[in-house]
Formats: sequence, structure tokens, C-alpha cells
Amino acid sequence: MDRSPALLLLLALGLCCPGIHGQSLEIKVESPKDITQLRVGQTLELECETGKDSGAFWIRQDKSGSLHFIVFINSMSRATFSSDQRTSPERFEASKHNTLFRLVVKSFTPQDEGKYFCMMNFNQIMYFSRGQPAFLPVTTTLAPTTCGPTPKRGITEDTNRKTPDPERMQEELNFSCNIFIWVPLAGACLLLLIVLVITIVLSRQTRRRRCRCKR
Repeated sequence: MDRSPALLLLLALGLCCPGIHGQSLEIKVESPKDITQLRVGQTLELECETGKDSGAFWIRQDKSGSLHFIVFINSMSRATFSSDQRTSPERFEASKHNTLFRLVVKSFTPQDEGKYFCMMNFNQIMYFSRGQPAFLPVTTTLAPTTCGPTPKRGITEDTNRKTPDPERMQEELNFSCNIFIWVPLAGACLLLLIVLVITIVLSRQTRRRRCRCKR
């Protein structure tokens, strides 16, 4: 970050004192591409139209308000970059065509976010452009969702479960006991009845045979 006192003084004078802008020159900064949805690694292109064939500065103001000198392009299209390693020809390109000054950020990063200004000195008067904002989209993080206790497999919970009735339970127990008692007893009686019927039938047949033999 290059925070030269002379640069800060010039910017403070230009931003705070309206008369230093002059009335005969208007500097405009714009981007030939849509930068409303910047992405990391994307190329940022900015153009500054000064209307005068003179030198121009490119300056960036970060989120905290600090000013960073990027490059100075003279009237002969020669670019002089800052000594800061983050502001170097490896990351930026600067060029001039007539009165149009161009700045290119080769691969945009969060460190490049801020407002970009174009500044020039003409007839001993400092002129500043309006700041061109260049920011990455704000990402929103979803709050983690909390899951309730997972019921055990094979077990279902009845939310309308009621307290069992003691009298009903007693009736059910009595009914179960009656089934266990009377069903075997009825089966035994049925078996005895069958045996009795078979015995009576056999006894009658025996009597008939005896009667035939006596004759």
C-alpha cells in the first residue's frame, strides 16, 4: 500500500475544496463491461475520459477509506506503477489512447475491492473523477438448521396416548383367563361325547350279533 503524504494531500484538497476541480474539465470513469456481478479471477476494465491529452493517475480507495496509488500514465503513454508488490504490471495493465486512459485488473481479488478514481493535473489544477465502485457480490450464509431427536427404528410414538383404564384391563384379563379355561374344557367334553357315541354304537352292534346266534 502506497500512502504518500503528497498524494494524500492532493486528494484531500481535491475532494474537500470544490474550486480545485475547475469548471472547464469533467473527468468520467466507467467500465465497458458490466461489473455489477464481479467474480474472483474476473478481468476488471475501467476507462477514464479526460478530454485533455495530458497525464493521468489511477487511484483506489478501499473499504476503510485508505487511498492506494496504482499507476501514472504520462502524455507519451508511459506507465509508472507503484512500488507496492500488489500494484505491479503483473496484476495491472495501463494504456492511453488520445484522451482515453485505460486500467485493467487482470485477475480481480478481494484485495482489489473499492472505488477507483482517475485524477489529472492540467494548468496547475487538480481534477478528480467520480469514484467507480468495484465490489464482489455479498454472499449470505444460511443459519444451520437444528434437527430434533430422531426416533428409534421400529418404534412409533403415539402423541395421543392415554392412560390405560384399570377396569378395562381387568376385564381383558378375565376374558383371556376364561378363554384359556373354557376352550380346553369344551374340547374335553366334545371328546368324551364322541367316545360315548362310539361306545353306544358298538354295544348295539354286539347285541344284534348275539341275538342272531341264539336263533
